[in-house]
Amino acid sequence: MYTTPFLDLPPLTRAAGTVRLPGSKSISNRVLLLAALSTGTTVVHDLLDSDDTRVMLAALRQLGCELETRADRLLVTGIGIGIHPTNRDARLFLGNAGTAMRPLTAALAVLTAMQGGRFELSGVPRMHERPIGDLVDALRQLGCRIDYLGQDGYPPLRLTAGSGTLRTDAPIRVRGDVSSQFLTALLLALPLATTTGPAVIEVDGELISKPYVEITLNLLKRFGVDVQRDGWQRFTIPQGSGFVSPGDIRVEGDASSASYFIALGAIAAQGEPVRIEGVGLDSIQGDMRFAEAAQAMGADVVTGAGWLEVKRGRWPLLAIELDCNHIPDAAMTLAVMALYADGTTRLTNIASWRVKETDRIAAMAAELRKLGAAVTEGADFIEITPPAQWQAAAIHTYDDHRIAMCFSLAAFNALAGADPARPVRIVDPKCVAKTFPNYFETLFSVVATDTPRIPVLTVDGPTASGKGTVASAVAQALGYHFLDSGAVYRATALAAMRAGVPPTDEARVATIAASLDLAFEGRSIRVGGEEVADLLRDEAVGSMASQVAALPLVRAALRELQLSFRKIPGLVADGRDMGTVVFPGADLKVFLTASAAQRAERRHKQLISKGISSNIDSLRADLEARDARDQSRAVSPLVPAQDAVLLDNSSLSIEESVQAVLADWEQRRPFGV
Repeated sequence: MYTTPFLDLPPLTRAAGTVRLPGSKSISNRVLLLAALSTGTTVVHDLLDSDDTRVMLAALRQLGCELETRADRLLVTGIGIGIHPTNRDARLFLGNAGTAMRPLTAALAVLTAMQGGRFELSGVPRMHERPIGDLVDALRQLGCRIDYLGQDGYPPLRLTAGSGTLRTDAPIRVRGDVSSQFLTALLLALPLATTTGPAVIEVDGELISKPYVEITLNLLKRFGVDVQRDGWQRFTIPQGSGFVSPGDIRVEGDASSASYFIALGAIAAQGEPVRIEGVGLDSIQGDMRFAEAAQAMGADVVTGAGWLEVKRGRWPLLAIELDCNHIPDAAMTLAVMALYADGTTRLTNIASWRVKETDRIAAMAAELRKLGAAVTEGADFIEITPPAQWQAAAIHTYDDHRIAMCFSLAAFNALAGADPARPVRIVDPKCVAKTFPNYFETLFSVVATDTPRIPVLTVDGPTASGKGTVASAVAQALGYHFLDSGAVYRATALAAMRAGVPPTDEARVATIAASLDLAFEGRSIRVGGEEVADLLRDEAVGSMASQVAALPLVRAALRELQLSFRKIPGLVADGRDMGTVVFPGADLKVFLTASAAQRAERRHKQLISKGISSNIDSLRADLEARDARDQSRAVSPLVPAQDAVLLDNSSLSIEESVQAVLADWEQRRPFGV
């Protein structure tokens, strides 16, 4: 998962390949709660691993639920309807997970009213701004005791013991026009209270997000509770209802997450399709109907049981007007697809966006305008007209995973005629951890662009200038790939030594170089999957690396290997000829110019810290002699590229050197931040 402060996406142009979706958040947290409230052990397959499910799992553990992970499945041994005595006083932190806060509030309020206990439920500051008053009012009708610990109508909450009985003789009324999660929470909790009679829920107003209630009803039936409903206004939980584990249950892929890849196919899959595995015709999720909306805009969609394939059909896409009550979360993706349409797209009945992780109508409008779109917003609608002139934009994500994911699609603006094509910055990309932690890695696996569009930074300098450390840290700060060209030559030398090939056999060493399976990740260096970072420091390996580095055939073979490291979203390359030979068109070239005296002092401190005695004057003489040799080499001499930025880091720490490079890079970015 990208944990950088921001992630810059270069202009993208093509998409094809297969993605496997993570499990549905809505299904995962419902299944976890139902399994916890059931008798018996439930084996859950393909559970989503995300922030929202982690807070639910943590809460269930606090309540005494036994959870055991085995390979790719989770065993949940339910507590039935009885909370263990030692777990009847707990403070539960639920982050910004509405799918945990609302159902747990209802279930614990019912259990506490019947069996006693005391619970406090809280979350992040944004959760304390998300309304819960309508659910609390409904639970108080039952006789549950719930107190607000902050602002009335919002978490945090305290649940305390009631009279021991609940009033289910009259219908419980709840508003349906704010959030369907209030009704879902009641449906998940009330089977606990039907020992003396049925429980009836009546919905006031139009119920929004009906497909999410369908998911709840479907899962309740799988756990032994068959809810009877009269349209979308009246729901009856029969007397004597109780949760029974189905044994095994599989969480299908997240249909809301599928929307980004359906849109991706509609925008950029012009040859082979984007194949999406994990959801399909057999899905119980209403957001699968996003595929119909994408088809209405022109997408070519083929689907079967557990899969879809999508590619571009009509182009540009067709602007549409759509009531989005049936796909409230996925509709956000339509707002970004509208950037590629031939008119104004109007999305209506989306009032629930206002009370999600952020005010999504306001947020979407603000960020779409940054790209150059004309946007009109209202209480429950948004209208988007594509940009007349695309702008590079830093997209603020508001700690909202869906904003980060859907705006990644704006990087395809070259296909909409943006000239020049514009990069897109996603601020705080780690917010996708809420539902799809490896979203960007998955996206990058199925998209492509013209190689010159992928940014490259090169860092060079004399021995002991810190160039490798600085380059690696810059790559980590930007979320870019990293290439240590010195390690490339040392890895070639190591492979040749292991194969018994001498440095004089230029052709065979070049063959080894051409097939080198080399990967960098942080300080890790792997060849063929084997960690070799320590081995590459061996003196014999370094000596042979100097010899093979002078061989023209080897350098030619390794040049191709080094070019292959230029991958989306970008590359930072450290090495002598990175900015002059391998990447002469690099977007930024930095040459460190620390003095020999300062470099000798750094090396001296480094050796002393390792318990190795050294003489600083000798170190300086050695460095100056090596500088002279490096500068006079016939092959790839140590000289800065003509357009390199010279950075004297004699008096700078590594961190200060990194920040200087990043500041230089930021000045070359088009985001104006």
